[in-house]
Amino acid sequence: MTWGWHMRPSGQPSAVKYRLVQPLQRYVINPPVLLAWRLGLGPPGDALLETTGRHTGRPHHTPVCDGSQGETFWLIAQHGRRADYVRNIEAHPRVKVRTAPHGDWRAGTARVLHDDDPRQRLQTLGQGDLWRRLCLAASRTMGTNLLTVRIDLDPR
Repeated sequence: MTWGWHMRPSGQPSAVKYRLVQPLQRYVINPPVLLAWRLGLGPPGDALLETTGRHTGRPHHTPVCDGSQGETFWLIAQHGRRADYVRNIEAHPRVKVRTAPHGDWRAGTARVLHDDDPRQRLQTLGQGDLWRRLCLAASRTMGTNLLTVRIDLDPR
């Protein structure tokens, strides 16, 4: 296995990369994307995830890549269990997702799949949709500890 600044020789993700990427996403990338969603201009290839806060019980919105496939929505958590929304899902698995640009909210039940190969899932999800593929490529690049989450959507 080859490794670089984002990996330790053991193949585990570097805490250094996480400390660089996480604030960049939280304070630079996500705010304008969330604003675009509020204005009804959700970027193509993106989706919005609504989880229930594990401490507050209030709804939290997180931009994610559009992983919709029929009645299942897949998402790849870039930072694994470090991601707040993953910890929210573990506490409250009922979620909602909305796809861009004008999709409706869909409710569903989420579960973390520890035995799924997130890199293979990224490759599968990226087939056939340029915007989704671009979002997933950025997600893979910024990821430090990829983890698959499956959301079984409620019937329409």
